Amino acid sequence: MTVPFLDMKAPYRELQAELDSAWRRVMESGWYILGAEVEAFEREFAEYVGVKYCVGVGNGLDALHLILRAYGIGAGDEVIVPANTYIASWLAVSYAGASPVPVEPLEATCNLDPSRLESAISSRTKAVMAVHLYGQPAEMDAINAVARQHGLKVIEDAAQAHGAGYRGRRAGGLGDAAGWSFYPAKNLGALGDAGAVTTNDPDLAEKVRVLRNYGSQVKYHNLHKGFNSRLDELQAALLRVKLKVLDEWNARRAQIAARYLDGLKDSGLTLPFVPQGMQPNWHLFVVRSPNRDALQAHLKRQGIETLIHYPVPPHLQPAYREMGLSEGAFPITERIHREALSLPMGPHLSREEADAVIAAIRAFV
Repeated sequence: MTVPFLDMKAPYRELQAELDSAWRRVMESGWYILGAEVEAFEREFAEYVGVKYCVGVGNGLDALHLILRAYGIGAGDEVIVPANTYIASWLAVSYAGASPVPVEPLEATCNLDPSRLESAISSRTKAVMAVHLYGQPAEMDAINAVARQHGLKVIEDAAQAHGAGYRGRRAGGLGDAAGWSFYPAKNLGALGDAGAVTTNDPDLAEKVRVLRNYGSQVKYHNLHKGFNSRLDELQAALLRVKLKVLDEWNARRAQIAARYLDGLKDSGLTLPFVPQGMQPNWHLFVVRSPNRDALQAHLKRQGIETLIHYPVPPHLQPAYREMGLSEGAFPITERIHREALSLPMGPHLSREEADAVIAAIRAFV
């Protein structure tokens, strides 16, 4: 049996009639930028997340960058970021002109460790960026508490957290603002690049709306040195279709995750840990093994596709060489990156395919 990491064709097959209808609606409208479809998606996604405002933008990196810009965070400022994350979290800070200050994760959850925040805060710190890595919310109550004590903004990198729950609330409404990616492989994925900002802050929402559109509220009149980062009508229309099935598809992912957790217990692998009150969306199902590379090679021979999220942490990337951080600077992060392996996961993964993954792993260990 061949098991893909993620079936990218199945979502279209399941929703073909609705997606084709949305495509035709946009094509026939003759309006393709910042129109009725974007406005409708912004309303619907804000309601889904449980916040007052949503602003559609070009992609997830832009979403985080524009939040920082809208808060006036830039040159000379610092933003605390997880050491263990995808590099986009750091890049957003760099794009704004500020400096990322990495903090180690809790090893059990791989998310930002709130107990390490105090020692990372300086007089230049303006915000904390919490990443809901793999689709599991970070410890937001503790992070918010530290941030409030120091007057810091809390920004959620919710790029992997569509529909994830945190103590009765949804990710994306747990801080001052959240940046979203709708990259095609996400739980709520467009058919191209797309992103959004969610917030309860009306001033921030309005500033992002202006910044995404060349810094302009009225055409040819520019209030700020803005950017071109607009969610287009077609992607908004397609996202509206997929938003309606997001909870159902997340529930399917949860069933696969439960099957993995049961089938791989006592396997010798480190399995995902879910703290009480958390409801991951299971964007990724990441196991850890000191023999990760050998395990991945074994699974490949069995026709099972896996990925590594992520092989090299940001502080060891050439892009951040100027920070002077060498191997050993963040040992927890580095250990996670050496051991992490993402198993096949998605709403269209069958029980038989999941069982094949389990059997292949048990044969290896």
